[in-house]
Amino acid sequence: MAKRDYYTVLGVGKNATDEEIKKAYRKMAMKYHPDRNPGDKQAEDKFKEVGEAYEVLGDRSKRDAYDRYGHAGVDGMGGMGGMGGMGGAGGGGFGGFAEAFGDIFGDIFGGGGNRGGGTANQMYRGADLRYAMEVTLEQAANGYETEIRIPSWENCTTCKGSGAKPGTKPQTCATCHGQGQVRMQQGFFSVQQTCPTCHGSGKTVKDPCEACSGAGRIKKNKTLQVKVPAGIDDGMRIRSAGNGEPGVNGGPSGDLYVEIRIKEHSVFKRDGDDLHCEVPISMVTAALGGTIQVPTLGGSAEIELPEGVQPGKVFRLRGKGIKGLRSAEPGALYAHITVEVPVRLTDKQKQMLRELDQSLSDARHSPQTRSWKDRLKEFFQ
Repeated sequence: MAKRDYYTVLGVGKNATDEEIKKAYRKMAMKYHPDRNPGDKQAEDKFKEVGEAYEVLGDRSKRDAYDRYGHAGVDGMGGMGGMGGMGGAGGGGFGGFAEAFGDIFGDIFGGGGNRGGGTANQMYRGADLRYAMEVTLEQAANGYETEIRIPSWENCTTCKGSGAKPGTKPQTCATCHGQGQVRMQQGFFSVQQTCPTCHGSGKTVKDPCEACSGAGRIKKNKTLQVKVPAGIDDGMRIRSAGNGEPGVNGGPSGDLYVEIRIKEHSVFKRDGDDLHCEVPISMVTAALGGTIQVPTLGGSAEIELPEGVQPGKVFRLRGKGIKGLRSAEPGALYAHITVEVPVRLTDKQKQMLRELDQSLSDARHSPQTRSWKDRLKEFFQ
């Protein structure tokens, strides 16, 4: 099945910024994460497809190669076909040209490795794994320790990691003759890439082990302790070295990246190290002033309101925000005042408010209304 366009997979345009691509990936990864869709094979495939798309579009060099050559630019395939008679596989012609520009085409097409014919059992680093973890605002501010379950691989005890059925041995790959790499003619250029048959090992298994299906290792799950540091912010990653996929042919394992997602809070909104919250007060309190209680992550704090507080007034409480990972001091808490208008009034209460409104008709009591009326009068003159 042909791969879909990576921009289409993430739902962004080709002119999307790095930040737009990152946001789109976060949204899609959260939607199709296996933890949210247990047993859903379609969601699992979508999650893998989204991860593959971001692996390319999230890397500037890979994205440039993809924009130029499409999937071929990141899958180890060149962009020009034909011209098969000019410098065959391993032959003359343009063989020297490929050697001279091997580094360039190795980076673009994924060939890399040894330019002089390759060696068997070439080592490759394992792929990195990503794990999206949701935490609350309080956990992000104060730090948090938890356990997660991630996939791990162990050598098959039946075949002792060879992948071959007991009593048999792996055979030399007939495609690359044990070299682990093959040379492909791409138009004017001859490009080396990993052998598609043996995947770089130089050997194939004719009779695979039944326990591991010839993989030489068995996939299991393991529990990993994760410590979320205090002050971490949304989108930050925690790296766990060596807990990614295992390397090929003895290569080092990849890393695990735990991506932090902070859940939306019912009271606070975070802006860097600062916190914002809305504090409703009554009309009487707004008019007369007084002491009110304001919520913080560490409990409550008091604010002394002056008389005549207007809606939208913001009060700053220093040190009541979050101390970020790279901050020397905690941020501030900004309390945004909202004035609550009473509802479901009785007839008596309505009459009292009308009398109060009549008594406040003097401009001294409503300076903003006086100013607004003056501006309105000037506008229509």
